[in-house]
Amino acid sequence: MGLGYKRPAIVDYLCMTAGTCLMGIAIQSIYDPVGMVVGGFTGVAILIRQLTVKWIPGGIPLWFTNLALNLPVFLCAWRRKGKKFLWRALYGMVMLSFWLLVLPHWNIAQDDYMLAAIYGGCISGAGIGLVLVTKSSTGGTDMVATLLQRFLKQYTIAQIMLVLDGIIVLSGMFFFGVKPALYAVVAIFITTEVSDAIMEGIKYSKAAYIITEDAAEVADALMHRMNRGVTAIHAKGMYSGNEKDILFCAVSKKEIVELKEIVMELDSKAFVIVTDAREVLGEGFLEY
Repeated sequence: MGLGYKRPAIVDYLCMTAGTCLMGIAIQSIYDPVGMVVGGFTGVAILIRQLTVKWIPGGIPLWFTNLALNLPVFLCAWRRKGKKFLWRALYGMVMLSFWLLVLPHWNIAQDDYMLAAIYGGCISGAGIGLVLVTKSSTGGTDMVATLLQRFLKQYTIAQIMLVLDGIIVLSGMFFFGVKPALYAVVAIFITTEVSDAIMEGIKYSKAAYIITEDAAEVADALMHRMNRGVTAIHAKGMYSGNEKDILFCAVSKKEIVELKEIVMELDSKAFVIVTDAREVLGEGFLEY
């Protein structure tokens, strides 16, 4: 049995450091200057800073609010989460607060809400992806949702997070107006897509399921002419009652046309299903 892959801890902490830095840039220099509240404790921090500007010069700093909101949550979560996760999440939370403290307060988007949503979403999504790929967190509403789910077992953590973040975004709409809130939704969507791409991989491939009467001949052609592995999945047609093999083959995007041509050349009546594969690991593709 081969040894499982284990990434060095220093690499994880470097990823968390870089990820929280990117998140800090997006929050400090893109979202905050235009009053764009995209949920989470940092969204609450933006609200609090704007509301306290009248009484405190510059308002309560983002780093302080983020730290103050997260600390009691971490204390409550100490028994629920493993020590390894909490230490990493604590590091992520502290580093995010650190970057919010030391990063300059620029207005990168120059008050352009569309640019703020696009660039903020991309930068923040990349940062969040780098943090999540280490199986860590920066605290916030995801940890609150985990705690609340103990008492709301009929709801999933994702559903509770959606409600919490929705309340924060709606609060931002109340204080900053409808326009920033609508662009905040765009930013959230971009953030989710980019962070998913970081975690799941951005080198898209194609997966093909081939149902043919000439499975052996088609498989042989794909293996020898395209140098791709083929797997036969034993199946039974529910309408005909006939047993047959479904061929499964993963190829790059540019190879899918050649695959279809080979299949149709050998069996013009073959049934081919082509799907997207976000990431393919193994021989001929990516190594983990």
